[in-house]
Amino acid sequence: MDPEKPHYHGHRQRLRERFIKSGLEGFTDYEVVELILTLAIPQKDVKPLAKELISRFGSLRGILDASLDELRAVKGIGTVTPVALRIIREAANLYLQQSAENKDSFAEPEALASFWRSKIGALKNEVFQVCYLDSGYRLLRDGIETMEEGTIDRAAVYPRRVIESALRRGAAVLVFAHNHPNGDVRPSEQDKTLTRALVLAATTVQIKVLAHLIVSADTVFSFRKEGLL
Repeated sequence: MDPEKPHYHGHRQRLRERFIKSGLEGFTDYEVVELILTLAIPQKDVKPLAKELISRFGSLRGILDASLDELRAVKGIGTVTPVALRIIREAANLYLQQSAENKDSFAEPEALASFWRSKIGALKNEVFQVCYLDSGYRLLRDGIETMEEGTIDRAAVYPRRVIESALRRGAAVLVFAHNHPNGDVRPSEQDKTLTRALVLAATTVQIKVLAHLIVSADTVFSFRKEGLL
């Protein structure tokens, strides 16, 4: 080993060579985090920090879904790394959306459920999103809009705003999705009332509502599957 180079340089190089050769296959969770941290913290052994993040947040998803304040509270993480982790998460969400825009169809129930679990399921506040599709169930360009971000237990959505956005985009089909941060995806009476109002508003302008999903990080409630749509 070169005596002028810190001991962790060789370890970093081996991690990167493993990744180049076979992607993340065979990596432990902390090694994936470690690999990411090497990009934001170039002059420090980041293995202990990677293990600390996994211990505190449980998984890579837990780390990426943590708030900036939660990340900043970790000793030794600095100020740049929390922002870098947020950029990675938002870039992943953008990748998912742009990939969806290139799909032949966005009507498959399992694909919808997986997409929104990944996109908003683990958020700490309630978010209501609308997906705008053409008549072939293809996602329109920039076809996902966050209509409202609420507190831990409430998001206000106005049907008129949703329909105005749909008409402006020329949408033929709508999908609604929101998250329940407490993990219980059963619909509230407010959720049911809002869904009925949205369906009624869409029907009046001959727009179809394909789905309304309530998601958490791990589970999904489908209004259509449960006979409520």
